Amino acid sequence: MVIVGLTGSIGMGKSTAAAMLRRLGVPLFDADAAVHRMLAPGGNAVAEVEAAFPGVRNEYGGIERPALGRRVFGQPAEMRRLEGILHPRVRVAERRFVAGCRARHASVAVLDIPLLFETGRDRRCDAIVVVTAPAWLQRARVMRRPGMSDSRFRAILAAQTPDAEKRRRADFVVSTGLGKAATLRRLKAMVTLLRRGQWRRKDGRRPAPW
Repeated sequence: MVIVGLTGSIGMGKSTAAAMLRRLGVPLFDADAAVHRMLAPGGNAVAEVEAAFPGVRNEYGGIERPALGRRVFGQPAEMRRLEGILHPRVRVAERRFVAGCRARHASVAVLDIPLLFETGRDRRCDAIVVVTAPAWLQRARVMRRPGMSDSRFRAILAAQTPDAEKRRRADFVVSTGLGKAATLRRLKAMVTLLRRGQWRRKDGRRPAPW
């Protein structure tokens, strides 16, 4: 089974690409969705997050994510504290996903991880796919988001591996700047190569074992 890491900077169209991969029948692990479940009422990270950041639990018993974001955004020490709670749980969920895909004899499985390079998880993937778009389009997409500001956008970019570096380290680069039809064609071609084993990892490294 080929384990593929899917990533891309904010506003590059990664969520759209992930949805297309699912439509193509590729099993996909969504790290962001896993975190949302952990912070929802009954989630396995709620108690520890509330203990570390008192006052962020909402009336329904889950974590009020905007309030939590305000506590950690721009605070490196607090962000590391939160990551220390969430990242180990995400890795456990990833391993379960991969094990399930292997049990079902899937030929390709995708890990959708926004901070793939930043967390070193790229070393555990057989292939890396980076979703990209022109900078002007990225900015236009991001600035349409509720609550987004120019300073917040710059701070998010500063915390992420630059797009150019992501593309340099990728085995496949998928542009979303030419429309959804073009993006889908690129993804179809990529999945076909992966399923047939007709590709070679760019850096020649073997991934770390699961």
